[in-house]
Amino acid sequence: MVAKVVILCDEESVGDSDPTTHTATAHSIGATLKAKFGVGDVTNRLINAPADRLLKTIRNLEQDSVVFVILTNGVGNSKGIEVSSLKNLLEIESPSPVISLSSCSFSTDECALSIAKLCALSCDTVRSTVSFHLASKRQARLVDDIQTHTKSSFYLDKIDHAFDAGIQITGKNVAFVEMASGASVPARLEGKVRDRYDMGHSLALVTTDRQSGFDRQLAKVPFKGQVLNLTSAYWFEKTSHIIPNHLIDVPHPNVSIVKKCTPFPIEFVVRSYMTGSTSTSIWKNYQNGVRNYCGHELPEGMLKNQKLSKLLLTPTTKEEEHDRPISAEEIVEEGWMNQKDFDVCAKAALEVFAFGQKLAAERGLILVDTKYEMGKDENGNILLIDEVHTPDSSRYWLASSYAERVSTGLEPDNIDKEFLRLWFAKNCNPYEDEVIPEAPKELVAELSRRYISLFEMITWQDFEFQEGSESKIAASISKFI
Repeated sequence: MVAKVVILCDEESVGDSDPTTHTATAHSIGATLKAKFGVGDVTNRLINAPADRLLKTIRNLEQDSVVFVILTNGVGNSKGIEVSSLKNLLEIESPSPVISLSSCSFSTDECALSIAKLCALSCDTVRSTVSFHLASKRQARLVDDIQTHTKSSFYLDKIDHAFDAGIQITGKNVAFVEMASGASVPARLEGKVRDRYDMGHSLALVTTDRQSGFDRQLAKVPFKGQVLNLTSAYWFEKTSHIIPNHLIDVPHPNVSIVKKCTPFPIEFVVRSYMTGSTSTSIWKNYQNGVRNYCGHELPEGMLKNQKLSKLLLTPTTKEEEHDRPISAEEIVEEGWMNQKDFDVCAKAALEVFAFGQKLAAERGLILVDTKYEMGKDENGNILLIDEVHTPDSSRYWLASSYAERVSTGLEPDNIDKEFLRLWFAKNCNPYEDEVIPEAPKELVAELSRRYISLFEMITWQDFEFQEGSESKIAASISKFI
C-alpha cells in the first residue's frame, strides 16, 4: 500500500516565534519524508480549519493507509483547547493513527522518522527504507565512537612517542642468539613490508612498520605492522570454516608462524564496486573503453564507485615486470593453474569476500575489494595464505555516508593510506628522484591512527600498544626453530 500523511499545523506563531516557522517546519518534514523515506503523498492542513472540512478529508481517506500528524509548537497557548479537540475528533472519526509532535522538542529529521515508522506498518517500501536509515545511523555511531576513541590523548601520545623515539618495527634489529640446540639461525628474506624466516617445516613472517609505495619505502608508521598482522590473524580465524589457512601461531603481535606452501602465481582479486586508480583496476580499464574485464561483460553507462550487479572475481598474474588482469579461461589455457585448483580457489575467494562484507557491514564498513593469495601445502591441500582483509590488501569505505556522497559526485569516505601517497606525489617525483623528502610527522601519525581505527572497527577489540618490542621478535620465533 502507498503511505499517505496529513500534517495539521498552525498558520500563526505564538509568543516570540517567527510566524512562518510552524508551516515552514511542516513543509520541511514533508520534504524529508519524501527524500529520505520515499513517502511522497504528504499534505498539510491547518489546525483551525473548519471541522466539516476536516471531517470530509477524514472520510475521503478512510480506505487508504494514512497517518495524521498534529504539529504543535510545544508551548502552552490559547490554541491548546483547539488542538485537544482536533485530536479527539480525529481519534473518534478516523481508523488511522494520530500522533502529536512538538516542533520545538524534535528536529525535522526526528519528526520525519517518527512519522515514517508509522507509515512502515502498512507499507513495505517505507519499512525497508526506515530499516536502512536506522542501520546507517547505527553504522555512523559505531564509526564515530571509534574515531573519537583513537583521537584521545592516550592514543595520540602513544603514537607520538613511538615516532619520536624511533622505535618502529623495521625488521633490521631482530637479533637471534646462538641456538642451544645447535640449530642454525634462519636467514632474513626482506620483502616490501614483511620479512620471512625459513625454518624448514614452517615460516616466520614478521610484519614491519615499513610503509611502501611507488616501489620504495616512504615512511615508518608506528604500530602498522601490529595492525596488519593481528587483523589477518582475526580474519584467518573467522574464515577457517570456508577454507583452511596457513596460520599456525601468533607468538608476537608482529609475528605469524605459518605452514610452508607453494603459492599459486595468481592473485585472486574480488571486487564489489566500480572503482580503483591503478592500471589494473576495473574503473581505469572501464574508463579506457574495456567492456570485457577478466572475462566479465560490463554494461555501458556505469559510474565510478557504483556498486556492481554481483561480486566479480578479477584475477591478476604475478609477473616480474607487472601484474596483468586475466580471465579464468586464460589462467587455465596459459598454464598458470589447472581447472580443478582454480575452481577451488575461485569458490573460496568469493565466499570469503561475501562473509567479509557481511561482517564489515555490521561494523559500519563497506568491504569494497580485496586480493587473496592461496597455495598448496606439502600434502596438496589448498590454503589461504599471506594476509586477509587488511588495510593494505583491501579497500574499506564508511557505509553510513556512501550513498549520499556518491549521489552528489563525491568520493566515498575511506580509511586508507592514499593521502600519504598524494603528499609524496605533490612534493617530489617518487618514481625518479633518488632522494625523496621525509614524510611530515603529522601525516605519519595520522596514518598510524587510521590503521589502528580500522583494526578496532573490524575486530571490536581495543588496540593494545606493544612499544619497542623488536628485541622480543627473535625470541618469539626461536621457540619454533
